[in-house]
Amino acid sequence: MLNRMAVALLALVGFLISAYMSAYRFGLLGTIMCGSGGCETVQNSPWAAFLGVPVPLIGLAGYGALFAAAIAGLQPRFDGDRRIAGILSAAAVIGVLFSAYLTYLEAAVIRAWCQWCIVSAVLAALIFLFTLPELRRLRSPS
Repeated sequence: MLNRMAVALLALVGFLISAYMSAYRFGLLGTIMCGSGGCETVQNSPWAAFLGVPVPLIGLAGYGALFAAAIAGLQPRFDGDRRIAGILSAAAVIGVLFSAYLTYLEAAVIRAWCQWCIVSAVLAALIFLFTLPELRRLRSPS
């Protein structure tokens, strides 16, 4: 249960960061609070959208889904539920792989670093680590 609490908390932080970056993306903020200035470079790059969808919106959806699944998984009736374990595990793997791809783009293609993106990538990695106990739930009989 503690791992699901951690996932819920980390996903909430990621959701808030994604909301902040979405607000910038849609012109609700003038500038991003970023010490290096690389955030605007990254957010205004051609890679700030994936398949036509702004990356911050993908973050909102992903972190929101993780948060909802983790909160649902905290309910006693879902403690051993393999579906929740599967959703959390799959979303964490997708999230960490997508974050790795975006971090690669920052380093090798855009050549600028967004501090908010780095925090999001660290959150995705921590969420992945906290979902590892879900693998036991997936292997256990229903």
